[in-house]
Amino acid sequence: MLEIVAYALGVMYTPGPVNLLGLNAGLHGQAKASLGFYLGVGLAMLTLFVLFGLAGAAWVQGDMLAVVGALGCGYILYLAVKIARSSIDLGTVRQAPRVMRLRDGLIMQLCNPKGVVATLPIATIQFPAVGIHGAGLIVWSLGLAMLAVGAPGSYAMVGAVLGRRVENPAILKGFSLAMAALLVAVALSIGYEHVWLPLASGGH
Repeated sequence: MLEIVAYALGVMYTPGPVNLLGLNAGLHGQAKASLGFYLGVGLAMLTLFVLFGLAGAAWVQGDMLAVVGALGCGYILYLAVKIARSSIDLGTVRQAPRVMRLRDGLIMQLCNPKGVVATLPIATIQFPAVGIHGAGLIVWSLGLAMLAVGAPGSYAMVGAVLGRRVENPAILKGFSLAMAALLVAVALSIGYEHVWLPLASGGH
C-alpha cells in the first residue's frame, strides 16, 4: 500500500498550476489566508477519488487488472518523463489580485488534468488490487485528499519562508527530477506486482 502513497506524493507535489498558485500566495504573504484554497483542492481530489474508486471497483476485475495495470504503468512512466523534462518558469506565475478561496481551489482542481492523473490510476488500479472498497475506499480517499491539501499548502509555506530566493528554477527542477524518479520506481513496482506476477502465475 506504500506504492499508493508514493504515487500520490509523486504526482501531487510536483510543480503544477495549483501548486504554483500556492507558491505565489506564500510569496505574497497569503499563505494562511489561502487555507480555503487548499481545502478546495482537497475537496476536489476527494470527489475524484470516490467517483473513480466506485467505478474502478466495477470496471477492474480479474484478468482485466493486469491489462489495465500495464496501461497504467505505461502512463505513469510517460508522466515521469514529462516531469523530468519539464522546465520550471516561475516568471509565468501572476501576481495574486486577491486571496484565493475554497471555490477557487475546488473548481481549479476539478478542471486540472493533474487531478485526474493523480486519482485515476490509484482508484482504478491500485485500490482494487489491494482490496480497498466500501468504507475503506472512503477512508483512503479522505487520507489522500488531506495529502492533496498539503501540496499547495506546502508550496505556500516554501514561498513564505524562502521568499524570492525560491525563484531559482534549479530548486524546483531538482524537486521535479526527484519526483520523476519516484514515479518510475512506483511504475516498476506496480508492473511487477500487478502485471508480471499475475501473468507469470497464470502461465503455470
